Amino acid sequence: MKKRTFIKLAGTVGAGMMIAPLASCGGKNSADAPKVKGSKPQPFLFEQEPLGYDFAALSPAIDPVTMEIHYGKHHAGYVAKLNRALRSTEGKFDNVSLVELLQGLNPSDTALRNNGGGHYNHTLYWRTLTPGGSPRPEGDLEKELVDTFGSLEAFQTEFATAAATRFGSGWAWLMRDNSGALKVTSTPNQDNPLMTGIVESTGRPLLGIDVWEHAYYLNYQNDRKAYIAAFMERINWDVVSAGDQA
Repeated sequence: MKKRTFIKLAGTVGAGMMIAPLASCGGKNSADAPKVKGSKPQPFLFEQEPLGYDFAALSPAIDPVTMEIHYGKHHAGYVAKLNRALRSTEGKFDNVSLVELLQGLNPSDTALRNNGGGHYNHTLYWRTLTPGGSPRPEGDLEKELVDTFGSLEAFQTEFATAAATRFGSGWAWLMRDNSGALKVTSTPNQDNPLMTGIVESTGRPLLGIDVWEHAYYLNYQNDRKAYIAAFMERINWDVVSAGDQA
């Protein structure tokens, strides 16, 4: 990144700007997204949704400049390129939700795979983070995490290890696999567990951590483990639990 761009972004963050809501378009299957404490479920659309908190809200776990660049440049770029790729398909994916799009991709659908995955992954990432974090998982999800992994601490260790050991760029996931069992897995680049026929472990993502360097390098440099630990303290377990019920 050029120095002048970095300074400009830092200044924008200092102004405390918020992202304005965007008009919805694309697939509208409300079952695609989690329901959160009485709010209406929102689908994963083909436009970037507002964060719901400002760029400084996750500090010090995730610094404001990283938030501005990650959301405003990287994620926004995936959305723009996804829509560009969709325009070239001559209506093939009209009235198809983002989830359905990803589930039906072929490995050779490179532009849709990279940018559709990038958009979905980041949308889930922002939704499942919250300032200060939220209480540990409760109810059925808590019980199942303990039954599956032995304890909540054992789950956290397995999830953190999957994120730390993902070679290069990619994601680690808590997902519900096709048999209905909870599972921790990881994927390269912008792939995710929805991509049947592309990734090894498929199912429904509940929680994902971005371990591309753009997610943490300004604040943590090469200390990915410190970023992972900080991420774990900002998880919105209400959203994770609600997404499991969608």
